[in-house]
Amino acid sequence: MKRTRTFEDVLAQIERRIAEDGLTAGDRLPAERRLAEQLGVSRSSVREAMRVLETLGVVSSQVGRGPDAGAVLIARPDSALTGLLRLHLGLATLELREVIDTRHMIEQWAAARAASARAGGEALAAALAGMDAARTAEEFVEHDTAFHCALADASGNRLVSAVMRSLRDTMRKFSVEAVERLGDTAILRAGHVRILAAIEAGDPGEAAAAVSEHLADAYPELFTH
Repeated sequence: MKRTRTFEDVLAQIERRIAEDGLTAGDRLPAERRLAEQLGVSRSSVREAMRVLETLGVVSSQVGRGPDAGAVLIARPDSALTGLLRLHLGLATLELREVIDTRHMIEQWAAARAASARAGGEALAAALAGMDAARTAEEFVEHDTAFHCALADASGNRLVSAVMRSLRDTMRKFSVEAVERLGDTAILRAGHVRILAAIEAGDPGEAAAAVSEHLADAYPELFTH
């Protein structure tokens, strides 16, 4: 029996359609009826999903017929919440411990989830290859940050991904300092390799442990007992 599609599934489809069509702010989405036909869902499901996107500030509903029907895209779905979180974080003075404690909690969970689904391996491997090719601390950290954001993405939880991306600038700042302090990226690379291997092996416990030890290697002063 085919499972009834919930509005969350419709929401994901609409977000995917926005990404695949390359829509940007100011572009208009198809009218409700047409969108329902394209996605193969009821108009009520589309209406509920659009209401959520409007609440998040992604679209602005338009009343009208013909070319004036449909909603106008205000912001990309993946940027609206991230931008809001980044604004709040930007107004706060975050200490290193706050950032690393947050990453520790999020990334252990994300790695375990990714390992359970054996998800995200390709993106993680690409980021690891970028780190291997890096010539400066800044270049290494650029790909290091991509690795950890990809780890959040692999969890399958969009809010976790948004939180990690909102932390990206702060992560980069502290990560560059950590790389320069260590003077050698070998131990960091080994940590990334271990995380990826655990995810590909489908071992949630090992993946979480690998994240914890990786962060301890990068920031030993915060993990001493």
